Amino acid sequence: MIFDKKGTTTTVFQEKISLSTFLENLNKAYPRLKHDNIIVNLFSFSKLTAGDILEFLEISNTHRSSNKSFVLVTNKVAYDETPDEISVVPTMQEAKDLIEMEEIERDLGI
Repeated sequence: MIFDKKGTTTTVFQEKISLSTFLENLNKAYPRLKHDNIIVNLFSFSKLTAGDILEFLEISNTHRSSNKSFVLVTNKVAYDETPDEISVVPTMQEAKDLIEMEEIERDLGI
């Protein structure tokens, strides 16, 4: 598992591993990441379904409940196939923009 921390945001990605192993490793690493906004880069997975995205729902809800952003980045699953409770965007730039907007909303108390 690879971590790239910039400011208050950590990007997490992994190459050549199963999704279930990736999730297991992410859950183990979560205590180190819980104070940052998290971007999970899923581009290394060639096949993803909306069901695979739902596997991240529990950790996403936990993280978002502590007033931090949690964003999945993949272009393999259509945005409208995922529930509103989880943030999925097709590019890294959109993930960064979303986190910036959410931070502004938190600062404004929205």
